Amino acid sequence: MTLKLYDLVESSPRRLVAPLLGYPGARLTNSSLKQNEFNPALHAATISRIVERFAPDAAFFMMDLSLEAGALGLPVRYPLFESPTVEEHPVKQAGDLDKLSVVDPLEDARIRAYIRVMELMAKSISIPRAAYVTGPFTLAGLIMGASDIAMATITDPGLVHQVVHFCKDVCIRYSRALTEAGADIIVILEPTATFLSPQAFAEFCGAYVREVIASSGAANDAVLHICGDTSHILREMCATGACALSLDSPVDLAVAASRIDPEVILIGNIDPVGVMVQQSPQEVARAARELLHSMAGHSNFILSTGCDLPYETPHENIDALMNEGRR
Repeated sequence: MTLKLYDLVESSPRRLVAPLLGYPGARLTNSSLKQNEFNPALHAATISRIVERFAPDAAFFMMDLSLEAGALGLPVRYPLFESPTVEEHPVKQAGDLDKLSVVDPLEDARIRAYIRVMELMAKSISIPRAAYVTGPFTLAGLIMGASDIAMATITDPGLVHQVVHFCKDVCIRYSRALTEAGADIIVILEPTATFLSPQAFAEFCGAYVREVIASSGAANDAVLHICGDTSHILREMCATGACALSLDSPVDLAVAASRIDPEVILIGNIDPVGVMVQQSPQEVARAARELLHSMAGHSNFILSTGCDLPYETPHENIDALMNEGRR
């Protein structure tokens, strides 16, 4: 990709449409999610089939929030047709980090597999290629436990800073490896940050995300994705230096657009389950039309889904979203 994301959006004669596709593509290769997660050739072939079948304006590999945590040694459960989940959260005090520091996460087999996926995507896919990286605060939440880190931001902020700092370095190294492998866009995932106040987000999450984005590991563009209603932290999200915010379906995008710098791209935010999985193609098209209408006065917008689409998303519904967006 030679143009920056903002320039691509501004120069396009139509709206760009880039749903967060990955899991539904496994059905195009008659494979399970688990097979794709461990087999880089299959994973890359699945993404290539997605690009051929749906012609999105950007290609994302599969989202996996367990990846970096598993590389640090945390136990992970791998269902056949659902996203992996971290089963234990071992860090309760600063000394527990020493047990995680003995391994190099970039030598982990699954991390190497995802880097290989991006290398293969770089050879076969000409549209912008996007890679997901678990953000520092969310990775820290997986290491400590989401409820424990939430409490610790109040009771033991020093511990939170130590763990997030440790995780930030992992994020930077993995981002750098993905960029070198061919990623045009790094999407930093921070779903655990949804519950933070603006002040707590800036201190415990935003400052570290800003370091990841500012590092040499950042790709041509960095996107910040946070699930849930992030209306209260939009300004703090922009302060990270992300060129784009990927926002979930609870956020009113038109209101969000009025509150942020117009040079920050908004990506979203059709409901990935309530609309994309559970409704008909006609209802998907209507939801897309309504969103496009509400964003008609804002050029800094890419039509997408609020989060990664589930495996069972009907392909006809993805077609409906793509067709409506291209009108």
